Amino acid sequence: MDSLQAIALAVLQGLTEFLPISSSAHLILLPVIAGWQDQGLAFDVAVHVGTLTAVIVYYRKDLAIIISAWMGSLMGKGLNDEAKLAWYVGLGTIPVGLVGISLSDNVQEALRSPLVIAGATIVFALLLWWAEKRAKEQRSTITLLDAVMVGLFQAIALIPGTSRSGITITAGLLLGLKREYAAKFSFLLSIPVIALAGSLKALELYQSGISVMWEYMFIGATISAIVAYLSIAWFLKLLERIGMMPFVWYRLVLGIVLIGVFATQA
Repeated sequence: MDSLQAIALAVLQGLTEFLPISSSAHLILLPVIAGWQDQGLAFDVAVHVGTLTAVIVYYRKDLAIIISAWMGSLMGKGLNDEAKLAWYVGLGTIPVGLVGISLSDNVQEALRSPLVIAGATIVFALLLWWAEKRAKEQRSTITLLDAVMVGLFQAIALIPGTSRSGITITAGLLLGLKREYAAKFSFLLSIPVIALAGSLKALELYQSGISVMWEYMFIGATISAIVAYLSIAWFLKLLERIGMMPFVWYRLVLGIVLIGVFATQA
């Protein structure tokens, strides 16, 4: 890995982590186009730290209120909307955790096939299109059933190419949530998911004994954090004006490109 590769991958990870366009599809395509070797486990940990930092900083005020309300609920002060939201985020994280633990290494490796990623990119683009067209956008509050359903949909994101944010926002739209609130709940859900994924990668890195190039780790974490923060802000503003359809069309084009690139290599 060199500085150019570290910067490019960090920018790509920061940009695509929270947009409904599949970070995995982009991160598999760029190294192939550029002729780069795999960036390695340590760099994956670094960019996870970066994107986690971005979403925490962006929602820092909301998180302070939500965590305070959650702690109050533990102390018997009752459940207000913020406390319920905290419990719903935890509940929505359970399905992806259970499914992730249950998947064997062979299944996970099979799912990382470029053509599987391409197919998922296209299929879930069409599902997002359907959700966008029938969205009623009636509510800015989430219920227990919403949390369970969005959590179940989030587990599907373990299929690379699905897009974690894309599938959870799709679920929110289908349930009647407003776009902006569906996106907010999706981003809040990302905090425990990214933290868990990053922790598992960090543990794997520690157990492997691989030497770490700290310069590139710092570059990856810093740039991915800045870009992810900006992409969250940009995406939420864009939702208010034009909705989800540009991302649907982008995913369809990306999926076709992936098929074109990798079908000839199969």
